[in-house]
Amino acid sequence: MPLPHPPPRTPGVAGARLFASLPPPPPSPLQSRREVHVWYVCPDELNDRSQLDMYMDLLSPSERNNALSMNGPRLQKDAMLSRALLRTTLSRYSKIDPRSFDFKKNKFGKPEILWRSDDSNMEWPLHFNISHTSSLIACGIAMDVPIGIDVEEKKRKTTKSILSLARRYFTPSEVEFLAKIADSDAQQKEFIKLWTLKEAYVKALGRGFSGAPFNRFSIQLETNSRIQISKAPKACNDSDSGDYLSENWRFALAELNSSYYMAVCIEDNSRGFENGPVPLGLKVWKTIPFIEDTLVSGTDAVKLIT
Repeated sequence: MPLPHPPPRTPGVAGARLFASLPPPPPSPLQSRREVHVWYVCPDELNDRSQLDMYMDLLSPSERNNALSMNGPRLQKDAMLSRALLRTTLSRYSKIDPRSFDFKKNKFGKPEILWRSDDSNMEWPLHFNISHTSSLIACGIAMDVPIGIDVEEKKRKTTKSILSLARRYFTPSEVEFLAKIADSDAQQKEFIKLWTLKEAYVKALGRGFSGAPFNRFSIQLETNSRIQISKAPKACNDSDSGDYLSENWRFALAELNSSYYMAVCIEDNSRGFENGPVPLGLKVWKTIPFIEDTLVSGTDAVKLIT
C-alpha cells in the first residue's frame, strides 16, 4: 500500500481530529543525566490508512520527500514512521507541537534539534537517537547528555561466517573472545551483542561507524556485569589517533520482545559516584503515537542483560 502524497502542512487542518492536542507526557519525566527513556513502534501493527496519513502530516516537506523516495511501500512507511516517532517523542518532553521541530546534522551525519535563535526553548537539553530494524523502530531520549541507541535482530542473518566478519570489523581481543565459543548459535549471539554495543557507542560519540571504526576500540563485559571500553593498540601505519575515544560512558544491554538486542549508551559524568551496571531509571514504552502507550519495562518484553 503506497503512501499518499499529502498537501503542504497547514497547522489545524490535516489531522486536526487526531492531533488536536500534544502527545501525552511520560508518566515519569526525565529528571537526571543518568536516566534514559526509549519509545518504540512496530510498523507491521500500524496499517490504518487515515492514521498513517495523519502521521505523514507531522513531517516536514523534506522528510516527506525522503520517505516517498524510498524503494517500495514498506521502506516508505518505515521512513515516515521513524520521523513521526521522533517528532512525537520529542513533543512529549518539550510540550512543543511535533510539527514545529527543525533538525540539523553534525559533520558525521548525526541529527540534532535545531533551535531557532528566537525560540524560548533553544537551550532545552534534550538529546535523542533513532535505531530501526525491518520490524521495529526505537527512539532513545536523554537529558543534557549525548545518547546512542542500536537495536538488532537476535537471529540476524549474515552472508559470511561470524569469525570472518569479526576479523574484518572487530579488534583482535574481540576476535579471540568469539573464537573461544564453540557453539555457533552462542557465538552469533555474542557477536550481535558486541555489534549492538559498539553501534550504540559510536552513535553516542556522534561519529557513527565511518567516524569511529569498530576496530579502534574494544568492548568487554566484565565479571561484575559492567561494560568496559578500551582503545585498541594503534597499528604502526595507522594515522587515526583515536583521541575522540573515551571511556566515561554508561551502557544498558537488553533483550526486547525476545527477538532483539537493544543497547543504549550515554555519557557518564558522575565522577566520584559508584557506577551501576545500567543507566538509572531506564524505561521503555511501546507506543502507537497519540493512540496508546504501554510501559513494558519490568515485564517479559524487556529483559536486562547488563
